[in-house]
Amino acid sequence: MAKEKIRAAAIEVFIEKGFHKASIDDVAKKAGISKGLLYNYFKGKTDLLAELVHTRKEEIVQVMEEAVRQASPKEQLLYIAEHALRSVERQPHVYRFYLHLQTHPEADEVVSAYSQTLKDEMARQAEVQAEIFRNLNAARPELESLQFSTMLHGIMLMYSSYPNGFPLEELKHDMVTSFINRYA
Repeated sequence: MAKEKIRAAAIEVFIEKGFHKASIDDVAKKAGISKGLLYNYFKGKTDLLAELVHTRKEEIVQVMEEAVRQASPKEQLLYIAEHALRSVERQPHVYRFYLHLQTHPEADEVVSAYSQTLKDEMARQAEVQAEIFRNLNAARPELESLQFSTMLHGIMLMYSSYPNGFPLEELKHDMVTSFINRYA
């Protein structure tokens, strides 16, 4: 439980201050724990960032593994969209954190190393998603997969930025329906 509180606090502090300006003391205070307890779990900020990225990679893999266990390619796409949109609906700041991490300037060697790790996993999972489109007999599965992800991430970005009154359910329905109906 303390470890999860630390991870959640770190995301908030890294968003507020940026990775380099944030301190372990800031994270401990946000988590409501002592700095010593934080050090029982993590060696420092870089170790904490590594844990956040590792956890995110595991979440991505788990979602895609569960998606491919769905009965049909259409259900697989629906599962991916449902999970992604529910996740951003529950914690929009977490989505923004990982988006920022993935788009962080490469000049920052510490952050870009972890950013690249996350990008590499996303690329592996994009191949899994492209396979779903192959199973739908898409003429250009990689392109269809990219379009699906682009629409999904666009909705997630807009919701995470402007959640009040955002038509999340309607857009999810329209997006998924437009992709599923192509292969009816």
